[in-house]
Amino acid sequence: MKTFRADLHLHSVLSPCGDLEMSPGNIVEEAYRKGIDIIGITDHNTTRHAALVTRLAEKKGIFVMTGAEINTIEEIHCLVFFENTDTLTLLQEYIDDNLPDIHNIPKIFGHQVEVDEYENIIYEEKRLLASAIRKSITELEKFVHLNRGLFIPSHIDRLKNSIYSQLGLLPENLNADALEVSRATTIEKFAQVHPEIRKYTLTRSSDAHQLCDIGKETTTFLIEKADFNEIRMALAGKGGRRLITA
Repeated sequence: MKTFRADLHLHSVLSPCGDLEMSPGNIVEEAYRKGIDIIGITDHNTTRHAALVTRLAEKKGIFVMTGAEINTIEEIHCLVFFENTDTLTLLQEYIDDNLPDIHNIPKIFGHQVEVDEYENIIYEEKRLLASAIRKSITELEKFVHLNRGLFIPSHIDRLKNSIYSQLGLLPENLNADALEVSRATTIEKFAQVHPEIRKYTLTRSSDAHQLCDIGKETTTFLIEKADFNEIRMALAGKGGRRLITA
């Protein structure tokens, strides 16, 4: 087994909240510079930068977990990851079918642009990606697991857009592969208030919107190699795979 340092929650310039310097190329270079082995590309309600980040990261020996941060109808943010191009395409179709047609106003919410490896703008998303899709957290979870994806409610300790802030509790029947605790607190501190989270695997990531924030919080995976199935096994605590969190 080997240890791999992972930051599974990164936003590119395609997210309305993403800094203009968060191009796929810059993200990969910064992760490489900081010694991060695995990154998650999780733009708000879109997967459009996943393929380019993956291609650029492969050249640096970095494994990419491709997916998105989905905002459910309850305004709960959830990280979802899919293993291959086919299932990622299904995710994008699911988002497109359920994202309301609310026009983005860049001066208020931020630009939402897709760029190529030379940082040329090749697409601008007109719909506001920060909107909530027309699906509940339960419906999203079922879709993700039906298509062999991974489902991780985001930053559960936050006072907005978290499962606790929006529902007031952690549902007893929540079928999550893990829960993410943000860098604003520690797992131990949050578990003292909410001990029920201890029955889940708990991850830490940066939720970076700026280059300087990449790697400010990470999770270490103890796995055989950096791939989707090994990460799935670690989240489930199978075969000796596991997470090492601070």
